[in-house]
Amino acid sequence: MTQAMAAPQSDRPGGPELLVADPDHGLTELAAQGITVVRAVDGPGALLRIGACPPDVLLVSARLPGIDPVTLIESVRRSLATLPIILGTGPEDAELAMRALAAGATACVARPYRCKELLTLIHATHIPGSLPLLRVGDIELDQDAHVVRVAGAAVHVPLREYELLRYLMRNAGRVVTKHEITRKVWRSEGKPPNNTIVVHVKRLRRRLGDDERHPAILLTVRGIGYRITAGDPPRSNGT
Repeated sequence: MTQAMAAPQSDRPGGPELLVADPDHGLTELAAQGITVVRAVDGPGALLRIGACPPDVLLVSARLPGIDPVTLIESVRRSLATLPIILGTGPEDAELAMRALAAGATACVARPYRCKELLTLIHATHIPGSLPLLRVGDIELDQDAHVVRVAGAAVHVPLREYELLRYLMRNAGRVVTKHEITRKVWRSEGKPPNNTIVVHVKRLRRRLGDDERHPAILLTVRGIGYRITAGDPPRSNGT
């Protein structure tokens, strides 16, 4: 099986995370509508944030300093093929909007932003209930049915381990840091209890049939975090 890359979708019950790459608009009023707003004031900052912890939706200003917005969109699309990207444009940005859409932008919205219009676009591009099937090697995760299969056989995975596996699979091919797992899976800005993540990873390996001492699927990157790979065919489905 080939590895499927998909843009991360929200792990928060309150709604998606919006990264606003715009020096002039924080859009903090969206928080009252269940949107978690994170801000980057320039292109390099936006790319760093996306690389470290991808958002659910990206809003990019046509006036973004540091990196041309079309270049930023092209760069994001190389690793996140389905991340919803909204370009904020003014009356003078018609040509740039056309190039941005050709580069992979999902939609355009008028700038200065109107909260109601932007909220409609966010919900239209971030659609729960029609989530992609995730596959990494012989592991398949059906996000709509909430089912995990290993080599075609359903495996029982408790909720927290399911959320951890889902986040790792959504970010397959890159190292996910422990801090990122704490934010996205445990939904906390602090630190989880000692060894909590380690214990859940150990249990998850057992359920996936991965070797706990010499894992080939759920790899530990010492001092940083974890990375999921296609690995070797699982030896058992676990219980």
